[in-house]
Amino acid sequence: MNFNLEVLAAMAMFAFVTSVTPGPNNMMLLASGVNFGVKRTLPHWLGVSLGHFVMLLLVGAGLESLLKTYPFVYQVMKVVGFAYLVYLAWGVARSGAPERHGEEATQPISFLGAAAFQWVNPKAWMMAVGYFSNYMPTDASITFVVLTCMMFSAINFPSVGLWVWLGAKLEHYLQSEGIRKIFNGAMALLLIASMVPVLMI
Repeated sequence: MNFNLEVLAAMAMFAFVTSVTPGPNNMMLLASGVNFGVKRTLPHWLGVSLGHFVMLLLVGAGLESLLKTYPFVYQVMKVVGFAYLVYLAWGVARSGAPERHGEEATQPISFLGAAAFQWVNPKAWMMAVGYFSNYMPTDASITFVVLTCMMFSAINFPSVGLWVWLGAKLEHYLQSEGIRKIFNGAMALLLIASMVPVLMI
């Protein structure tokens, strides 16, 4: 098939808007940027983008049809995802400054942890399914699927990274342990709140 520039532009815009807007991943990356800085958040950041890239490839390869055939699987994933998100929110709320009494207060999310979270993150699923159901031509080749997945991830990586960078910049204003606790508590609540609209679907 021919590469339609208008379709590609629409797909790129979808990738940017869905990647840069608030959601569970971006709330966690913001909090991690504040508490651990850009360098220590990098595995988490990479895990988000590469984990979602794998999801995109599998959805493009036909995973979406499986979910339509067995919709209960998606419902189970939403419940599991919300439970895991509450656990992560608890970790965010407990985060302190990177060093406390010479020991690490908490650890940033690992690459594998962030990649695995994509599979129980309803927003990530909506991004992947929406990308293909709304824009993918019916005669799309495997090459087109792979290249557009790569395009999505190339846009997603710097977009979600903006939240890490913003968090690292905010860290300067959150030196007080009391203020940092308030910030982390607010991030934990926003993290949970970001899932509520998805659970209502």
